[in-house]
Amino acid sequence: MKKPLLLSLGLCLAASLPGQAQKAPSPYKTRFAVDAPISAGLGALSITGLLLVQQKDGLTDAQLAALNKNDIPKFDRFSAGYYSDKAQTAGDLIVYPSLVVAPALLALDADVRGRYGQVLGLYLQTMLAADATFTMSVGNITRYRPFLYGTEGGGDRNSKISTNSFFAGHTAHTAAATFFAAKVYHDFHPDSKLKPFVWTAAALVPAAEGYTRLKAGKHFLSDNIVGYVVGATAGIVVPQLHKKANGLSVLPVQGVNVNGYSYSGLSLTKQL
Repeated sequence: MKKPLLLSLGLCLAASLPGQAQKAPSPYKTRFAVDAPISAGLGALSITGLLLVQQKDGLTDAQLAALNKNDIPKFDRFSAGYYSDKAQTAGDLIVYPSLVVAPALLALDADVRGRYGQVLGLYLQTMLAADATFTMSVGNITRYRPFLYGTEGGGDRNSKISTNSFFAGHTAHTAAATFFAAKVYHDFHPDSKLKPFVWTAAALVPAAEGYTRLKAGKHFLSDNIVGYVVGATAGIVVPQLHKKANGLSVLPVQGVNVNGYSYSGLSLTKQL
């Protein structure tokens, strides 16, 4: 499923290549003095989360034997005991390439390529935001992975990472990458007829990743849903926060009309 979806996204972006050499204006405004400390802070949070994970303890054999799937919320219980090496491998073949392919596909677009340094800076900040949220969550929250409720998994059953089920990091990182690519394409080409295809591809790739993590017994459905939302939010919100003003302003107004009555409200203006 992965290759056709990524190829679809690539074809959509490649089809938008304009035949002009002039650098297109960027829809974003970035400042090194502001964005560099933000990215550094997010990186520090990611490292802190990883350090917290290292302080966690795995389960003993007695604790594993005491696990009961009836303690799992009904919404997630169906996947208790799932385990699949093939699904895990398939998920790895989606998430890791997507982290490189998604920003690389943007380079196929001439307008984006003209501002690629800025776009890559935003991509780094996006991924750091998703990663900081993920590592701080798994570093502070203990939730047993679904495969622990079965019999498979070997030595991983006693590993400290077996308590990192909430939330799905692979799904979150994949969603952050693909939704970022779709958002940037959308902002550079707001009138493009290809946007529905780009957004659809961006949405389906992390959904496929979430499915593999579910079948592999690494995460429950709710873990994947949260991971998907966190990643998609980072991919959309970070570029959106850097968008230039569109000339639309909302200001409070008050005064007295010709009949002597006072009034107050909001003034909506747009620069033409």
